[in-house]
Amino acid sequence: MVSILILTIANVQAGNPDRQGEAGAYELLINPWAKGAGMNSLNGSYAVGVEAMAVNIAGLSRASKTEVVLGHTRWLVPSGVSMNALGIAKHVGKNGTLGIALMAVKFGDIKVTTTEAPEGTGATYSPNYFNIGLGYSHRFGKKVSVGFLVRGVSESIQSLSAFGVAFDAGVQYVGGTKDNFKLGISLRNIGGPMEFTGQGLSTQLASSSGSQLTYNVRLTKFELPSLLHMGVSYDFEVGDDLSLTPVVNFTSNSFGRDEIGAGLELKITKAFGLRASYKYDIGKSTTVGKSAYTGLGLGASVNIPLDKKGNTMLGLDYAYRTTKPFEGTHNVGLSLLF
Repeated sequence: MVSILILTIANVQAGNPDRQGEAGAYELLINPWAKGAGMNSLNGSYAVGVEAMAVNIAGLSRASKTEVVLGHTRWLVPSGVSMNALGIAKHVGKNGTLGIALMAVKFGDIKVTTTEAPEGTGATYSPNYFNIGLGYSHRFGKKVSVGFLVRGVSESIQSLSAFGVAFDAGVQYVGGTKDNFKLGISLRNIGGPMEFTGQGLSTQLASSSGSQLTYNVRLTKFELPSLLHMGVSYDFEVGDDLSLTPVVNFTSNSFGRDEIGAGLELKITKAFGLRASYKYDIGKSTTVGKSAYTGLGLGASVNIPLDKKGNTMLGLDYAYRTTKPFEGTHNVGLSLLF
């Protein structure tokens, strides 16, 4: 797995802003889990369990318990776009973990307009965007873990639909005298192009002779938004109940500018967590190609034991990312560990 990952990294193009917008299925870049969202997805070096399936699949096997996670995202408020996600991680064998993650995007009701009724016909439609990922991660002792994920991507709008398959691969390394240094490398959204097909591409028009002819529109295929994550983090133990984890991460986008970011996570015992992060687009212009996100991400977590021994935990997570001109993106999460 590590050899395959290294060989694939050599073939990934560096960030290319000239190709920005040429890919599709950009919902694959949205992190539906609140912990990772609060860190601007910079946590690939230490993400574990279900959260790792959105940044670095290698961390899936580092989950300490079986996990069931629910996530809800209000994207670019007040756009009306939201996402719902469900993830499950379960240990398989001694050092392996199997995970499944589902995400659906809700666009709300959109008015149907035509050339004859530009203000709307009274009917509405809603695109259906959905993806499901199945991943496996294996831990080699305490130091190294690797993982692989395959994800099916479905997009449909009225009588058009597209389907594609994306692959993720990742590796995590843990070092230091107290296993407090962490390194993560992952490739995401590697796969063939997608193409919309369906009856919506056909239309009937009258020919010069008056007969009806069917014309088919040919659409261009679009690529998946592949990227490479590389990040490091270090755990500083401040007393018995407090730890600080600074994070640095670099992201190389095949269809956009490269990104660099840093963050800090504070953990108070196992009950509370606070996160702050900032991500910057390298080479961005003040007038051209600006992202809606302004860089800042914040998050918080509360973990509640459901039994006296703490074997079963209920987690509540929240994240907020600043945007302009919108009113931010909000993530909430509910997790059960047992």
